[in-house]
Amino acid sequence: MNSVEATPVHPAWRPDGPNLVVQADNLEYLSRLPDNSFAMIYVDPPFNTGRAQRRQQTSMVRSAPGAGDRVGFKGHSYSTVKGMLASYDDAFEDYWEFLAPRLAEAWRLLATDGTLYVHLDYREVHYAKVMLDALFGRECFLNEIIWAYDYGARAKSRWPAKHDNILVYVKDPSGYYFNSAEVDREPYMAPGLVTPEKVALGKLPTDVWWHTIVSPTGKEKTGYPTQKPEGLVRRAVAASSRPGDWVLDFFAGSGTLGAVAGKLERRFVCVDSNEQAIDVMTRRLGPWLAPPTG
Repeated sequence: MNSVEATPVHPAWRPDGPNLVVQADNLEYLSRLPDNSFAMIYVDPPFNTGRAQRRQQTSMVRSAPGAGDRVGFKGHSYSTVKGMLASYDDAFEDYWEFLAPRLAEAWRLLATDGTLYVHLDYREVHYAKVMLDALFGRECFLNEIIWAYDYGARAKSRWPAKHDNILVYVKDPSGYYFNSAEVDREPYMAPGLVTPEKVALGKLPTDVWWHTIVSPTGKEKTGYPTQKPEGLVRRAVAASSRPGDWVLDFFAGSGTLGAVAGKLERRFVCVDSNEQAIDVMTRRLGPWLAPPTG
């Protein structure tokens, strides 16, 4: 039976151990984990948009050092203000200095047949591609997946941005695991051009994934900012891991990877430094977590 405790005391990981939700600085925690431990890693790091991400109900505002009730990146203090649910500072002066060592740890932690998915947007994806080519080797680049959606405001002075980018790298280009048969199929866009049998079966997704965002009124919604839909992450987990494999998300946020992994019978480690993220994940991942010990 899986068990986990979501606690500031960093629980130890072991191959025969329980699922874990870990509150920690991800770089410090990743350095404790052994090489080649995870079949698949999915990360959705801050996009470096230069603005705070937030959802209605409570907000977090920067406070004088030591004056707030929350501590965030680099030890900045924040105070909770009613009216928004969550907020974080999505602007780093040293963004690549911040992200590069964490992605280097991802390479170390991947199993030899493992796969990394890095979810970004148009602001930083081109820089990330160059950095990951250097870390992994250009021959280890597998795909750039475009997640296309159609929701939100419409710019009138340019083409509205309605997609994210997911860079996919493998540790060994001659020996990675990929099982397309396990991936959810989707309807044909021109069903009249294929046989009824193919229409009934559906087609395998390409590197362009049309998928709605998390519905503001849907049952998936946790209220956590930048939450990604389970259907999106499920494709990656299903294709790049087997039942019983370990998967990792070290910018875990609302815990979408953990929720998908639990439903697909994978084992997971979800790491985040944000106390609100830990609270959300503890509630959301309850079916796959046992009560804290002690």
